[in-house]
Amino acid sequence: MSLTHLDEHSRSRMVDVGEKVTTRRVAVAEGWVVFPPDVYAQIQAANGQTAKGTVSEVARLAGIMAAKNTSQLIPLCHPMMLERCQLTLNYEDDEHRLHIQAEVAVSHKTGVEMEALTAVSVAALTVYDMTKALSHDIRIEQIRLVHKSGGKHDFNR
Repeated sequence: MSLTHLDEHSRSRMVDVGEKVTTRRVAVAEGWVVFPPDVYAQIQAANGQTAKGTVSEVARLAGIMAAKNTSQLIPLCHPMMLERCQLTLNYEDDEHRLHIQAEVAVSHKTGVEMEALTAVSVAALTVYDMTKALSHDIRIEQIRLVHKSGGKHDFNR
């Protein structure tokens, strides 16, 4: 298996998708923001409200914006018009953490894995930004692809 973003001289290139068939592509990514127990309790006591807004809603919007702008952030990603980008954020009380999941869909010649991963990453960074005044021991963990379909190789974790 070779790296598709390198030419025969190992120079970076954008993959040519001109001959590929347009199909429905879906990708799902997830990650967690883990809080110290006392910080998690503070966030819950405030119903997720901070001076900057509601943590989950601002993070959701940031993730959607990030997915739409992935090709501006990742140099070799193809720009595309997303058809769906849905972020789900759920607090997990037992683990003192926030689970973030992004599902992105498009009808295109290339997949949307990077868009889903970027959405989760930026949503998690937004949560960190909004809560860092409470602690610098907040962690972003396990950002990963969970599902992709519609291309040559489907994937499910």
